[in-house]
Amino acid sequence: MTSTPYCPPKHTGLAILYLSAQLIVVNKPSGLLSVPGRGAGKEDCLSRRVQAEVPDAMIVHRLDMGTSGIVVMGRGPRAQRDLSVMFQERRVRKRYQALVDGQWAAPFTGEIELPINVDWPNRPRRKVDHVMGRPALTRYRVLDTSATQAMSRIELEPITGRTHQLRVHMQAMGHPILGDDFYGTPASCTKAQRLMLHACRIELIHPETGMPLCIDCPPPF
Repeated sequence: MTSTPYCPPKHTGLAILYLSAQLIVVNKPSGLLSVPGRGAGKEDCLSRRVQAEVPDAMIVHRLDMGTSGIVVMGRGPRAQRDLSVMFQERRVRKRYQALVDGQWAAPFTGEIELPINVDWPNRPRRKVDHVMGRPALTRYRVLDTSATQAMSRIELEPITGRTHQLRVHMQAMGHPILGDDFYGTPASCTKAQRLMLHACRIELIHPETGMPLCIDCPPPF
């Protein structure tokens, strides 16, 4: 697989979904790194764009470059630490929407429990590995399916947080996410010009108030 040059989307302003003294929640565009990448020419990223306007913002979690949607950042070391612990202890609920290839053939709601490991000869790809893989669990719900367009809209909730988990699980189900040049087929890649995966909802306890905080961000597709 040949790597393509990094061409982040033009910066036209932050899409701020929530802002307080302790955290900032933004909508990351597809094609933008969450943090600076390795090598020259990969300095432009979400964290630096946010820090240019909110200097104390610190990254808590990441989205893949092609994935769009909700990213939470802590304001200052204490807020970042508190939020990071929430993510590590799985006290944060995240939901995604994806457009996947083909008409969904499995039950319209369910769980995908397939262990994931690094595909060492093809890093940074991952693969299902029933011998050495780490446990990975995704809940899903089919929102819509189209016979004419041969695609389905799926809501996904990762219970674990393995790298590329949703993308690997969709591939394993025989329905790769459209536009996924890592795990898709040539046909599924041609159906979209971007990875059709979007972080659309997050639920957590507000670090300032101790009250539940729920933020929605509808997908742009």
